[in-house]
Amino acid sequence: MTPSHRLIAALGLLLLPAMLAVWYPLWGYLWLAGSVLLILLAMVDLWHLRRIPLPRVERRLHTTIPVGVWTKVQLQLENRADNNLMVTVHDHHPADCDVRDQPLTVDLPAQRQLTIQYQILPRGRGDKQFAGVDLAIHSALKLWRLKRFLDHPTRVRVYPNFREIAHFALLATDNHLSQMGVRRRQRRGEGSDFHQLREYRLGDALRQIDWKASSRYRRLISKEYQDERDQQLVFLLDCGRHMRHRDEQGAHLDHVLNAMLLLSYVAERQGDGVGFLSFGGIDRWQPPVKGGDLVRRILDRSYDIEPTLEAADYLSAARQLMSLQNRRALIVILTNSRTEEQNELQKAVSILAKRHLVVVADIHEASLDHVLEQPVTDRKSALRFQAVVDYLGERRESHERLQYRGGMVIDSRPQQLPINLVNAYLDVKASGAL
Repeated sequence: MTPSHRLIAALGLLLLPAMLAVWYPLWGYLWLAGSVLLILLAMVDLWHLRRIPLPRVERRLHTTIPVGVWTKVQLQLENRADNNLMVTVHDHHPADCDVRDQPLTVDLPAQRQLTIQYQILPRGRGDKQFAGVDLAIHSALKLWRLKRFLDHPTRVRVYPNFREIAHFALLATDNHLSQMGVRRRQRRGEGSDFHQLREYRLGDALRQIDWKASSRYRRLISKEYQDERDQQLVFLLDCGRHMRHRDEQGAHLDHVLNAMLLLSYVAERQGDGVGFLSFGGIDRWQPPVKGGDLVRRILDRSYDIEPTLEAADYLSAARQLMSLQNRRALIVILTNSRTEEQNELQKAVSILAKRHLVVVADIHEASLDHVLEQPVTDRKSALRFQAVVDYLGERRESHERLQYRGGMVIDSRPQQLPINLVNAYLDVKASGAL
């Protein structure tokens, strides 16, 4: 229970006749009358405020919300008193969220419900907790404020920005993947699994012609093939210290997870199973699974993964994956490697390539490309430019050695990784290398 600004201001005004009473005694009677009146009003107002039943509060929001997106949170207030109330509401949202429209001061009608809303923007993924709600109820004469904390815990999961992934998925469903940079391939009849027989078309290869069927039907009949299905895709997800880097569009690990989810959706549509193994401080294994809820399973198992301060142990991860994944699969290593780690990464690729087809998706900071785009105007900028050129040259040589060890390499900025990864997967499916 705290006095309001109105009560404090009234007490301040009473100081004026008190000071004048020093020289003019009649003002003393005015001060005394005013003080008695104010005390009576304050006591009656306080007594009435303490008898008011606390409003009920119910929080409404989705149990899963995307990171980096403004999300609405609704609070339903129920006034159980027989008179209108003025209430200031402040919801205890998770600490790492930006907020709009808080606190809110509203007038609650007597014996009625009122729904208010504000917005939060989560800055990180994982499990988040709403603690409770602070209420400040103003008295009828606005002389007092009754503060109460209502314990109302709510647990939510902050996922990668699945709205963006859903947009990509919608484009894929509508066969509009080319709008986001995925190359469209005309491959009808050129896969590795037999699909059906059909009439010969101009441009069909001779190997597609079924001579027995052609003899039987007395016209040329071609075999139509489709991409092989029921294959497996396994991500090797680096959660080490180099994945802690951020750019203006978010953390590198967030971009990597978006790429993993998008490719999981595309692979599910191709009839393939998808799994992942995380390393670099977080050891989490999801065996390859198939089915319509594949993306949801991957999302549920990976949404709370955060980069650690540990170094990525590529060799240990490769050996662990070899013991877990016996069937031949497409292994996609999602990482942000450094020159001093290339020797270990090459050994890991050599181990995996004995059984699997390996793709190394190695992301790099956009700041490196920005340095090359800036004009060289002085000695300092020239040294910076040359240092980046030397570093990128060493990086290209390391990637060439990875390819020699049997791995395909994708060197990509974080923002372009989802599209580049899907294109590489479609190339693998088209070639029949898996």
